[in-house]
Amino acid sequence: MTDKIGVLGKKAPQRTGVERVVNAPLPTAYGKFQAIGYMDHDRGDEQVALVYGEIGPDDVLIRLHSECLTGDAFGSQHCECGDQLDAALRAVVAEGAGVVVYLRGHEGRGIGLLAKLRAMALQAEGLDTVEANLALGLPVDARDYGVAARILDDLGVKSVRLMSNNPRKREALVSHGISVAEQVPLLIPPCENNITYLRTKRERLDHHLPHLDAVVNSS
Repeated sequence: MTDKIGVLGKKAPQRTGVERVVNAPLPTAYGKFQAIGYMDHDRGDEQVALVYGEIGPDDVLIRLHSECLTGDAFGSQHCECGDQLDAALRAVVAEGAGVVVYLRGHEGRGIGLLAKLRAMALQAEGLDTVEANLALGLPVDARDYGVAARILDDLGVKSVRLMSNNPRKREALVSHGISVAEQVPLLIPPCENNITYLRTKRERLDHHLPHLDAVVNSS
């Protein structure tokens, strides 16, 4: 005897890949975006791309923004994430078209919220962000940008102008078949609470942060 799924007692095949689930208008303080929701069946994460204006296939201004609850929602000055998200949304509106892919599962460069908070506690004791992750037995950066590339592919985007200071994002997109025509700096003025963190990103994680020179030289 069989049921609608198949042979009785057998599970239906598990879904894989990235599936577009919904497209909804999202009016914001920056402008009216389309929020396109995706399900990453491989990792179990819900993802969203905020699309502004009419985008074509080539040289689309984009931001791949890693989820950061403390920075994006709480305004933490430990990092510059919230300010970068704000700047990216403003930039695509000023451009007239663009995409911000908000990447869930990237909290703390992929280690998760609680692990990130533990790492922040160690940083308060004097470790830098790299040392803190390693002290917890965690990778320095566990993020995977494959889902971002698949989302861009679904949107019909073939080449991008990438708003990022992180060369690894560019390398990851290229490795997944997305051409990067330009890497656009997204430089946020440092403050007393994040200058050490930003220096570490530049010196140990190869982020391109030339605007720190004046601060470093005057300290």
